Amino acid sequence: MSAISERRERERARRHQLIITAARELAEAEGWEAVTTRRLAERVEYSQPVLYSHFNGKDAIMRAVAIEGFGELAARLRRARLATSEPPEALHAVCRAYLEFATEQPALYQAMFILPTDVKFAHAETPPPLRAAFDEFVSCFRSDNPRRGLFAEVTWSALHGIAALTESGRIPPDGQAERLDFLVTRIADTSGGPATP
Repeated sequence: MSAISERRERERARRHQLIITAARELAEAEGWEAVTTRRLAERVEYSQPVLYSHFNGKDAIMRAVAIEGFGELAARLRRARLATSEPPEALHAVCRAYLEFATEQPALYQAMFILPTDVKFAHAETPPPLRAAFDEFVSCFRSDNPRRGLFAEVTWSALHGIAALTESGRIPPDGQAERLDFLVTRIADTSGGPATP
């Protein structure tokens, strides 16, 4: 690849990331309804045709935002899991990190889990960042447990319910710690115990 081609590729990658970042910022500030290709083109100071050369519309932009979010979530869950030397605490730390992520970045969380998307979950085509996030839950359970994937799914599902219901105001946020303790205790008791280091 020539130096000119490499420079063009770097510039294209920079524009691509700039569009994703602008979409995230606009969504967090004003909601996903405010994210339009016209507004993004204005915000990143590129024409709409340039924007469409990167993404074929808002759905593709939201997909890219979601995948970036899964990568960030995976990294955050991994840090939480590895920050404790006590195995019983790993599941609790991962669950707490998940709920904090959902609370701190509601628009990003919506793109990842609430709004319609073509991102495939639990499928051969599941993007690696999403698999990595799920694997952090799996890693909280004993490797000799043949149902550790099931326990990870149920844990994630329960956390998603807590996050969605809290965000919509259907359950009060001040009971979060008690809910989390209850969930982790019941899952750990049922699963045969958390993973050992």
